[in-house]
Amino acid sequence: MPLVRILVDGYSLLHAWPDLAPGRPRHSAAARDELIAALTRYRDSVATPVTVFFDGAGAPAGTGAPHSSPEMEVLYSRDGKTADDLIERAAHRFRDYGEVLVVTDDSAERDTVINLGASAMSCDVFIRTMENALAEFQSELQHFNRKERTAFKQRR
Repeated sequence: MPLVRILVDGYSLLHAWPDLAPGRPRHSAAARDELIAALTRYRDSVATPVTVFFDGAGAPAGTGAPHSSPEMEVLYSRDGKTADDLIERAAHRFRDYGEVLVVTDDSAERDTVINLGASAMSCDVFIRTMENALAEFQSELQHFNRKERTAFKQRR
């Protein structure tokens, strides 16, 4: 079954990725924005929609409206709910459409979503997967650009 969506526990991934937004508090808007930008680049390279979930009673004060699209969603939990609650619900709802991957360092949450029929991955493994995919995408893009440049010069 094809992978239909990647569900990410945003703060879990931020805490596991100190090289992202160095020197920024992990719960800061700057760190969240950098994470969203990195996930967007990854989504563009693998063409699998991503939803990133953040704990909180809605977006923190002063946070602008998230730049969400069906391919890259940014969601904040509401009062009385956690990102885990939303991830579990999404994993359950998407399972009829194909494989869902959940990214979190919470082992109990990984067990829960696996029991719901999703796949799970630790944040460290996902970071390496992202970095490898982005490096491969960059290499392919450079190769494509060289090929197009050569073809253009030959047409002149």
